[in-house]
Amino acid sequence: MEIRKATIDDVKDISRIYALSWKFAYKGIIPQAYLDELKEDHWESVFVDWIKDNVLTAEIVFENGKPIGCVAYGKSRDKSLPDCGEIVSLYLLPEYFGKGYGNKLLDSALSDLKESGYESIYLWVLKDNPRARRFYEKNGIRCNNDEYVLEIMGEQLIDVRYVYSFNSCTK
Repeated sequence: MEIRKATIDDVKDISRIYALSWKFAYKGIIPQAYLDELKEDHWESVFVDWIKDNVLTAEIVFENGKPIGCVAYGKSRDKSLPDCGEIVSLYLLPEYFGKGYGNKLLDSALSDLKESGYESIYLWVLKDNPRARRFYEKNGIRCNNDEYVLEIMGEQLIDVRYVYSFNSCTK
């Protein structure tokens, strides 16, 4: 297993990982028509911009040379939390769920965010995604009950905020 910083050359793999993960992890949560229409290249241009403009850092995990997961993180995008770091996303190919790769990606992102000087971080999780919520809770990241409503294909979805402080917890 290898984790390294992603480059623009990795965006095709990252976008594919995201799309396949969404289709599996969000089945029954996000409208199926949206998941059915989701293309593997959906996130390519976004990641090109994020990486090129240093908006976010992306790390990609490889198993036997095959890209299998990615985490994206950086400075808070929430103007009310300007001093926090944010984990924007963490996705794996579905066949690698539950095998410890997510823990490794999360640990790597948290370590980098701490080294960058952040004292705390947050992330958003779909309220109706018990697998992801258990994953973050198992890793010491706690729900603070802040909510954000988003809409996909006319259906309202609720994200809940999870927070982690480097000073009050040991990981």
